[in-house]
Amino acid sequence: MNILFFTDNFPPERNAAASRVYERACYWVKWGHQVTVVTCAPNFPEGKLFSGYKNKWYQVEMLDGIRVVRVKTFIAANKGFLLRIIDSISFTLPAIFAGICQQRPDVIAATSPSLFAAVAGLFTAKLRRIPFVLEVSDLWPASIVGVGAMRDSLAIRGLEKLELFLYHHATSIVVLSPAFKVNLVSRKIPENKIDIVINGFDMTRYSPRPRNQELAERYQIKSDEFVVGYIGTHGMAHALENVLASAEILQKSHVRFLFVGAGAARDELMQLAESKKLANVSFIPSQAKDIIAEFWSLCNMALVHLKNSSVFAEVIPSKIFEAMGMGLPILMAAPAGEASAIVEREKIGVTVPPEDPQQMAEAIEYYSSRPDLLDMFVKNSCQSAPRYSREQQAKLFFNVLEQANARLSS
Repeated sequence: MNILFFTDNFPPERNAAASRVYERACYWVKWGHQVTVVTCAPNFPEGKLFSGYKNKWYQVEMLDGIRVVRVKTFIAANKGFLLRIIDSISFTLPAIFAGICQQRPDVIAATSPSLFAAVAGLFTAKLRRIPFVLEVSDLWPASIVGVGAMRDSLAIRGLEKLELFLYHHATSIVVLSPAFKVNLVSRKIPENKIDIVINGFDMTRYSPRPRNQELAERYQIKSDEFVVGYIGTHGMAHALENVLASAEILQKSHVRFLFVGAGAARDELMQLAESKKLANVSFIPSQAKDIIAEFWSLCNMALVHLKNSSVFAEVIPSKIFEAMGMGLPILMAAPAGEASAIVEREKIGVTVPPEDPQQMAEAIEYYSSRPDLLDMFVKNSCQSAPRYSREQQAKLFFNVLEQANARLSS
């Protein structure tokens, strides 16, 4: 099968969308299929071009058998709203042009957010009379309101109409969370066109391993410290200032908080930690995907933290699965919903209320002194991990692509 995929983010970018699309595509290529990805020059999240890349109208590279077509866009950092939305919109027309120029595919797919990569995918599919599969990884624009980036307004309602237009006109829809399907069905999207493909992780990258002593020494992590690690985007959706408040409570304990990654909130978090003189907090810049497991190895517990908003009850952060693959206990601080249900169902960690520094601190202090419970979480993580492999996700998503192709052909 010849697959054409539209996405705003792709390696060498390191966010969840880039990893998800790339790792699935690698499996499709391995299985003998042809994959072309239309994306932009890598710049996420800081809005700065990655070394070796230019923001050109049309450039092609091969990445692990995947044909990557990059188009020119307006580039902005992943913060604020106005410039980011201009950034997203600017991808649309160049991406459609690039899509039209490719060898005729059997199926076209796109991932959201943003909606404008999906717009490019849908319009290319309509112009070429090819089935279109939309992956919904976030209920955007609802999440914009959820993080407080915008209030409900005429602009948000316009984006919601565009969102529904995409849902109605897609041949098939893939959602990463069961709650997303419930949401879409409640908004009159036919249930039979929606498939659930829960996120996953690449088992070839993540597996239990001893602490990387070289990294521990480099970042001055002591052998007797209990390390709580947050590895991923430091964004508005994550409310990480509350984690720093927990760190302040635990300053005199043996607990260290390790932040690895980049994002709109990172600079403010670093300034806040400095102003509070938090000696038990370490910030490490974003790292290449092929070594991120070594940073997970520094951790005794993986932290997943989301803003206290009903929007995020439906989200399943990908770092859950990476931590599971590493055999790490998980501390989940998020609204009760899909993500916390996985942690509780698989018995791989503990859940606490979001944006509650005191309860988080108490949970960390308690579990850091209970190796028996931590060992149970580790065992359960290792047993559960294969059910969430990226290979399994790639198979399920490919089935949807095949069905969409057959649906339009019949």
